[in-house]
Amino acid sequence: MDSDDSARFDDSAALIVIDVQRGFDDPSWGARDNPDAEANIGRLVAAWTDASRPIVLVRHDSRSPGSPLAAGSPGNALKDVVADVPHDLFVTKQVNSAFHGQPDLDGWLRARGIRQLVICGIQTNMCVETTARLGGNLGFDVTVPLDATHTFDLEGPGGIRLSASELARATAVNLQGGGFARVVTTDEVLSA
Repeated sequence: MDSDDSARFDDSAALIVIDVQRGFDDPSWGARDNPDAEANIGRLVAAWTDASRPIVLVRHDSRSPGSPLAAGSPGNALKDVVADVPHDLFVTKQVNSAFHGQPDLDGWLRARGIRQLVICGIQTNMCVETTARLGGNLGFDVTVPLDATHTFDLEGPGGIRLSASELARATAVNLQGGGFARVVTTDEVLSA
């Protein structure tokens, strides 16, 4: 990541769309933030398609019994906003990072000389953040348009509970403050 906070994307910059799946509409997840996430993801996908830049779709195939994201369940399917998007690579995973899925994302990106990644999708503080952190660790120039992500309220140790918006803010601080990624808005990506 360069020190300039503005992003400039070359023609090979890859859009990585994480887990935009119907199962995340299940009420069992609880309260979510950012009702505009899917619309912003759609704007990014349209821009990448129009520019003939590479698009990677990622799907979480949960192994947890009863998960709304279980492979073969209706919730495993991609949401309409990305379901029919022409893409260059489709990655399936069972863990938080798209870099630990199949086929090998890192190898695919490097074989094509792709250095810039724009990462969006669901959940902000889980699979989006984990993929962005690992991408940064692997030396990619990572940008996360935070308003093209969303997450859910979450409880941690000792009953500590953070709202989805608090978790999204923490992700922004973790990623940019920690030097993993540049955190921007969808408008900033589209105007770059």
